[in-house]
Amino acid sequence: MIKITFTGAAESVTGSRHLVDTDNQRILLDCGLYQGRRKDTYERNLNFPFDPGSVNSVILSHAHIDHIGNVPNLVKKGFRGDIHCTLATADLVNIMLMDAAHIQENDTEFVNKIRNKHKEPPIEPLYNRNDIAPVLNLIQGHGYNHSFKLNGSQVTFRDAGHIMGSAISVMEFDDNGRKLSLCYTGDLGRPNLPIIRDPFIVTDSDVLIIESTYGDRLHSDIHNVYERLARIINQTIDRGGKVIIPTFALERTQELIYGLHRLSLERKIPEVPVYVDSPLATDATEIFRLHPECFDAEINELLRTVDDPFGFRHLHYTRTTEQSKMLNNIETPVIILAGSGMAESGRILHHLKNNIGNPLNTVIIVGWQSENTLGRKIQDKMPVVPIFGEPFDLRCQVEVFDEFSAHADHNDLINWVKQGKERWQKVFVVHGEPASSNAFAGSLKDIGIKEVIVPELGQSFTV
Repeated sequence: MIKITFTGAAESVTGSRHLVDTDNQRILLDCGLYQGRRKDTYERNLNFPFDPGSVNSVILSHAHIDHIGNVPNLVKKGFRGDIHCTLATADLVNIMLMDAAHIQENDTEFVNKIRNKHKEPPIEPLYNRNDIAPVLNLIQGHGYNHSFKLNGSQVTFRDAGHIMGSAISVMEFDDNGRKLSLCYTGDLGRPNLPIIRDPFIVTDSDVLIIESTYGDRLHSDIHNVYERLARIINQTIDRGGKVIIPTFALERTQELIYGLHRLSLERKIPEVPVYVDSPLATDATEIFRLHPECFDAEINELLRTVDDPFGFRHLHYTRTTEQSKMLNNIETPVIILAGSGMAESGRILHHLKNNIGNPLNTVIIVGWQSENTLGRKIQDKMPVVPIFGEPFDLRCQVEVFDEFSAHADHNDLINWVKQGKERWQKVFVVHGEPASSNAFAGSLKDIGIKEVIVPELGQSFTV
């Protein structure tokens, strides 16, 4: 018997966590943080709907926090098995979890100040930075396309093309003489993204668990994105302004650095200083340099002529707070990339505070902005936006790029599934809001997939 229980990212896009039970083992696919309203998230993340000590192995699809962010809590509560992921993800887990722990500590301190005012007992962070080392001791990294054993079953990681190190997990089980192959996509990437390879096409599995983040939407064409980026940068520089880009530390920052490098080499933008003002992004970029096995043909071609695709003459990485503050004293044109990607915390807040009121400047939005975030308010061009609790007039130019999304859209997902549709016996649609998941599920039925299920949270199925 093989049973799958969907304990996270079912009818939502956060907190990925799926249990696979066989007669002799229990495997957890991802263990991400549920991210939502503060009052809903703490209890949901703190408590597991299963005994962590009963889990034999964890498989991580990639290093985004909604897929790995609750692993330290899992270990704290008794998990002692192995954690399997790709080699690149193994390196990224450390910096991503340390950053998440730092945020946990800060958020708890903030919440406890409010609880203290209401004479409520304090709460503890889900985990702190001291809880990361026990996680790292359990991690085993694997190369793409090299199978490894899990108590009689076999697992192979295929490139998901989503971010550096992202993996599709193909698991082969012997269920009392019955052979069954289960494929879990994690987050599936888009074709033709820079730096990393296109998603591997799986055609030989029986059961599929697939994401549906953009299951009901299409992305803009990525082919002309850097031409448009160059045009906006040049317009801003010509009028003496600065370009400010809130950006995510993992993948999006590296894509932009790579793109700016190419534009500079091709002399499509002038040699103005470019600053990456994020210690986490700096650390992530160092890890990117260590894993050329994840690079696509385009970046390997560039490496024939340059030593470092993530470094060029007028690119600077800042680490210290003092270096970051000095950027606000620059009066000449400059490009600044800083976190967070939704402009909710971090150094980007200071750069926005100092620059959004100047019509010479441009803020470029390059990622999904959740409702009620500062990034969303800037994207929607609200005339006044709050920064550090104070109102600021939004007078700068605002440009929005949705072309940079690292998730497959509706057509990408359908085309991926189509190529193995003769083999799929059952398809589970996860990691999407209900409208997106249901629309995608309907499209899968339209192409001939007989059994398509959008599981509810906590629902179990025998396959």
